[in-house]
Amino acid sequence: MNGVLSVLTVVPTAGFEAAAEWYERFLGRPADRRPMDGCWEWQLADGGGIQLFRDAEHAGGTQVTLAVEDVDGLAAGLAARGVPVEEPADVPSGQFRLTTVTDPDGNSFVLAQQL
Repeated sequence: MNGVLSVLTVVPTAGFEAAAEWYERFLGRPADRRPMDGCWEWQLADGGGIQLFRDAEHAGGTQVTLAVEDVDGLAAGLAARGVPVEEPADVPSGQFRLTTVTDPDGNSFVLAQQL
């Protein structure tokens, strides 16, 4: 698709205030933008980010994969900030090392490092 400038993943939440606090710990910083009530955004790369959005009806079904440089280092940092994270593991092909983090609503983030 030519002309795409950015991708913003929308993550719906039922409990916005608790989720916003969790995402600040998960991402290690406050939101970059708060464009409206019940909507916070974090810019993660030049062309991508996460939007936390108050939407109880759709909360818990989002799955996002984030390509990262050092999955073990990120997992350790998350654990130090009180964010539960699965033990990183290599996939059977040996091409990636992964860990998964799940937010309070059940939305999941796979952190993937290409080996």
